[in-house]
Amino acid sequence: MTGTPAAGSTDAPATSTEPPPAPVTIQPDGGKDVTPVAPITVTVPGRTLTDVSVNNIVTGVTVDGSLSPDESTWHIGEPLGYGNRYRVVVHSVGPDGDRERTTGMITTLTPADTFEANLIPAPSLVQRSGIGVGQPIVFQFTKPVRNRARIERQLSVVTEPKQQGSWYWMDSQNVHYRPKHFWRPGTEITVKGMVYGVDLGGGVFGGSDTINRYRVHDSWIAKADGKSHLVRVYHNGELVKTMRASLGKRSTPTHRGIHVISERHKKYLMTSCSYGVCDKQDPDFYRTVARWSSRISNDGEFVHENPATVGVQGERNVSHGCINLNGADAKWFYNHLSYGDVVIVTRSGGPKLPVWNLYGDWSLSWRDWLEGSALS
Repeated sequence: MTGTPAAGSTDAPATSTEPPPAPVTIQPDGGKDVTPVAPITVTVPGRTLTDVSVNNIVTGVTVDGSLSPDESTWHIGEPLGYGNRYRVVVHSVGPDGDRERTTGMITTLTPADTFEANLIPAPSLVQRSGIGVGQPIVFQFTKPVRNRARIERQLSVVTEPKQQGSWYWMDSQNVHYRPKHFWRPGTEITVKGMVYGVDLGGGVFGGSDTINRYRVHDSWIAKADGKSHLVRVYHNGELVKTMRASLGKRSTPTHRGIHVISERHKKYLMTSCSYGVCDKQDPDFYRTVARWSSRISNDGEFVHENPATVGVQGERNVSHGCINLNGADAKWFYNHLSYGDVVIVTRSGGPKLPVWNLYGDWSLSWRDWLEGSALS
């Protein structure tokens, strides 16, 4: 049944109104409080995009992006900044050829705090020398990592030539990477820590990405024998130097196993206070400046010159754990072995170097090392 107008009534004049523009759809989360590395897309349902611009409303800087091949979607092409607003302007055409200009907004979250992934060794430190065949790659985080798997997925090591390697978490703030075997001399290593925008939990997000490269120099391996009291140095597998030495005495033996040089000093103040002996009356107390010093552990173990033990070098072990050499040999060692080079200690009477002691990475078998990955 169809109604009719009442007597005397008149129809209201017909009006023609334009339909409202099709809404801009922004994913994820409608463009609100998104992480700055989110894969943001812009669409206008039922329409073809002809142009999309995204600009920081404060700086006016345009964000890089591109249209999909079918021109239905715009994809962001670079990370955004924290705590910023971006104006989205979309030009599109409908099925009937009608053109529209529509707008939207993207707002990025403001983190409660940020964390950084610092790379060790510092690339600037080894830029000229390169690294030795035993050098682990380390990321040290400025905040504890609870979800280790999430962070480890953001880390990568690519080598040329290819070599098998894996990460190992020493604790919640330090993760190490080493190959199955020593690096091959000449290897080019690219390390990436893509943590910018990554959620660490509790409102803490990654502050910046890290991308750096290392070059592995020639193989330099020193072998210190606590029974023969000799240090033999091999360059690319060939014996090039044999030196008389004195290792740690019975009460303070040098750790056994594979050590890696982490520091180098022409002069270095050494004191027993570094391991708790600060009483000057204690017979084990010492405080002296040692020349040509190369650190091989965090327990105060160095390869260095010690004039006081020259008379027994090659005969007895009398040091507090260091490998003592005479002046000429210590200088030669310092001038030829550098960051990441290897010192292997055998028959010292000491315990095995723990994996957590600086670069004790090589103390573990490959099978045990793989178990230290959060992705194993």
